[in-house]
Amino acid sequence: MSRPAPARFDMARETAVNRFARARYGLRGTLALHREALGWDLLRAPLNVALSPLFLLVRLAGALLGALGAGRAGAWLAGRRIFLTSDVARRIEADLTRLTDDLTAQGVGPKAAPEVVRHEIAAYAETRNAVAEITTSALVLAAGFFLFSRATPGIISLAGPLAELRAHATAVQDFWLGESLGRAWYWAFPVTLSPWTVIATGVVLAVLASLATTFAGLIADPMQLALGTHRRRLMRMLARLDSPDAKASGRPAREHVLARMGDLFDAAISLLRVWR
Repeated sequence: MSRPAPARFDMARETAVNRFARARYGLRGTLALHREALGWDLLRAPLNVALSPLFLLVRLAGALLGALGAGRAGAWLAGRRIFLTSDVARRIEADLTRLTDDLTAQGVGPKAAPEVVRHEIAAYAETRNAVAEITTSALVLAAGFFLFSRATPGIISLAGPLAELRAHATAVQDFWLGESLGRAWYWAFPVTLSPWTVIATGVVLAVLASLATTFAGLIADPMQLALGTHRRRLMRMLARLDSPDAKASGRPAREHVLARMGDLFDAAISLLRVWR
């Protein structure tokens, strides 16, 4: 099938992408999507969050090998699936596959090889997970400012203050002369905090944050739809797949890099506070 004129080509593709984005990432669409998460995704979510640093390292290693001339090794690394495929991701991949099939039927679909298209669709779903992590980090940062008037860009920096708050409240409540004198006593003599208390608090927060990440799209999807982010991301993906010679990209999406930069910033702030 011959392609339509460039203007009609762009209009037909953009119309289909806009329709898809509104249906999938609007409020009703994202609610329907997240119903898929009410199952095994609740167990996959903590594992995928833990695998995120490994994913970024593998992608960076693949891109580095490609830049050094070891293209086959770099492509092999880039093709590894690190994350456990969630039911939400499967739904997104199936919907995007239908979208590309519909575009192809209209003569405005991607011309890349089917395996390359499948790889890019899977990468798109993984990028959406990274956006969910960024959304969770933003919520944690807001909680830190609200509760402690300090920057807490991640679980590491939030665990200490929260463990201290909980230990102080428990000590005041259990003070043998009553809570009023307990508050005065522990104002003058702060509660000694066990490292294991901080670690346990961090583990609980990490599990809660991973669950929050599973449903963070309920906030992130409509917001990105309103800002046009979903549409632009989809159009970029389709543009990369317009050539029959297109290859699977081994570079990590910037959303993955931003998510990991937040983790590094979180660790740096925590180390600085410990050093002080």
